[in-house]
Amino acid sequence: MADGGGPDTEIQTVSPPVPSTPDIELHKLLFFKVYKRRWFVLLVLCLLNCSNATLWLTFAPVADQSAKFLGVSLEQVNWLSLVYMVVAIPLSFGTSWMLDTLGLRTTLILGAWLNMTGAVLRCFAACVHDGLPFPFKYLLVMSGQSFGALAQPLIIFTPTKMAALWFPEDQRAIANTMASMSNPLGILVASLSSPLIAETHERIPNLLLVYAIPACIICVLATLGMQSSSPPTPPSASAESSGSEPFFKGIKLLLTNRAYLVLLLCFGSGIAVFTCFSTLLEQILCVQGYTNTFAGICGALFIVCGIVGAALLGVYVDKTKRFIEATKINMSLSALSCVAFSVVALMEQQKVAVALVCSLFGLFGFSIYPVAMELSVECSYPVGEATSAGLVFVSGY
Repeated sequence: MADGGGPDTEIQTVSPPVPSTPDIELHKLLFFKVYKRRWFVLLVLCLLNCSNATLWLTFAPVADQSAKFLGVSLEQVNWLSLVYMVVAIPLSFGTSWMLDTLGLRTTLILGAWLNMTGAVLRCFAACVHDGLPFPFKYLLVMSGQSFGALAQPLIIFTPTKMAALWFPEDQRAIANTMASMSNPLGILVASLSSPLIAETHERIPNLLLVYAIPACIICVLATLGMQSSSPPTPPSASAESSGSEPFFKGIKLLLTNRAYLVLLLCFGSGIAVFTCFSTLLEQILCVQGYTNTFAGICGALFIVCGIVGAALLGVYVDKTKRFIEATKINMSLSALSCVAFSVVALMEQQKVAVALVCSLFGLFGFSIYPVAMELSVECSYPVGEATSAGLVFVSGY
């Protein structure tokens, strides 16, 4: 109490001094650095994904010529593509573990070497003489396809992981789109190039060499250029705080996640339809009297429209974050397009209708691929990106 008997008292509060420099952890959360090197990582993944897709569907657009060159039936030629599905199923879980445990760099380099080995091994089939009692050509080509199939999960499961590690949040969907759509771009290259290069069965060796050269170049780029699995500092807050569950615990979480299981069922069915469509399109249309060239054009329209749609949709969801709405609408339109194709593909002399339906099927079906992959990661956190996206992909096999 002050002198003079007044009842007033003076209360003083003490607060800690405001630091003159910002907290280091707060600074890290507010400011993130991106590196130009991320575009090289994206380029390597795109090229590798494209090359692996060309190896996958090398023979499907020229099935008749391939059967004659290898001395086998059309059914055996189909197995050169189907082996990718057979190999991918058991390897998918190991690939998811590799990406989440060993890292992006190790996985991609191993995939690049397996892809190159398969491409080179196929070329040796040209050195085998005709007339042998055993189909050594076919065995060599099938061995090369098997190496390519081993590489496919290592390559095709990585876009979501790469986008999460290297790109900021406002570029993640478009980076995922570019990396994912490079696979159908490779299918487009194979659909157009194979019939042009291998007009007769004698030119199949030239076709194998054309696809082997890029595989070797990409392997060198991946081996020498991939210096690390992630940038020195994270590009976003989610990358800074990201942490995945152990592999088997993550699988258990996914199998009890209702939203993820719905996406698994719907999108897995779509991948299965796409795989059959890409592999058997020539044989479906040629039965109705359409030419190999027209079948290749329909495959090209399917993929080109899909890539355009994916690019536009990727930009849209990057800005709006409306992953769920985009997925529901596109899957519904994809189902309608698939039904329409199953009807018009049975008709003869309906080139315009067949081409139009193939274009719409690609526009709605393909464009949802990268968005659904990104959505699978979003709805399954904290499970690792490779595990959640990989399980969705392999469900279509």
